[in-house]
Amino acid sequence: MIETGLREKVVVVTGAAGGIGRAAARRFAEEGCRVASWDIVEAEPEKGGIFQKVDVTTAASVEAAAREVIERWSAIHVLINNAGVLRDGQLVRFKEGALTGSMSDEQFDSVINVNLRGVFLVTRAVAAHMILNGGGVILNASSVVGLYGNFGQTNYVATKAGVIGMTRVWARELGKYNIRVNAVAPGFIATEMVKSIPEKILQGMRERTPLGRMGQPEDIANAYLWLASDAASFISGAVLSVDGGVVTGT
Repeated sequence: MIETGLREKVVVVTGAAGGIGRAAARRFAEEGCRVASWDIVEAEPEKGGIFQKVDVTTAASVEAAAREVIERWSAIHVLINNAGVLRDGQLVRFKEGALTGSMSDEQFDSVINVNLRGVFLVTRAVAAHMILNGGGVILNASSVVGLYGNFGQTNYVATKAGVIGMTRVWARELGKYNIRVNAVAPGFIATEMVKSIPEKILQGMRERTPLGRMGQPEDIANAYLWLASDAASFISGAVLSVDGGVVTGT
C-alpha cells in the first residue's frame, strides 16, 4: 500500500456539495484529512471537517472562507478547484438560411465566472497562505473537452482550456515556493447531472469510451488523492486525463 502522507493535512474542496467534489471531499476525509467543503449549496461536512457557504466568483467570499480555515487549522495544504457549471449552446444556429439563435452573453459570462474566474480567485487567496506555510498542492478541474473541444460548448471549453493554461503558469510561478500545481481532465463521469441525460445519449457516451463504461466520481477523487500525495511529489504542471481512453470530436 502506498503511503500518501496526507493524514491530518488540511484540504479545501470547491463545489463539494455533490458529484465529483463530494466524492473528493469524502475520499480525502477517509484518508484522515481535515476537509473544508466549499459550495453555494448547503451540504453536510465530512467527518472531522467543516462546510462553508462560498461563492467562488466573489473575492470577498473566497478570502473570508480561506481566513476561516487558517484560523481553525493554521494551514491549507491541498486545494482542489472543482467547482464548475454548464450552460451549453451553439455559437450561432441557422435554419434554412436564417439565424435562429446564438449563445447569449449571459450563458458565456456565467460559465466563465465560475469555471475560470472562480479558479483564479480561489487560487490567488489560497496560494498566499501556502507560501507562508512552506508549500502545498493545487489541483484544478479541467476536462477532456478542454483538450479536444466539443460541439455546443464554446463557453465551457474556453474555461477548461484556460484552466490548463493557468495550471502551467502557476506550476512555473509557484514551484520555487514548494507548491505543485496540476490539472485533472475527466471524461464522461456519471454524476447526478449526467444521470438526468436520456439513456440513448448515455449509451453513446459509453460506446465512445474505449473501456466501455462511464467513469464514477470516485475515479476522479482517487486521481486527486494520488496527485496530492507524496507518491506524486515530482509531478507539477501536468494534465492527467481520467477518461477511459475517450477522445471527443465532432
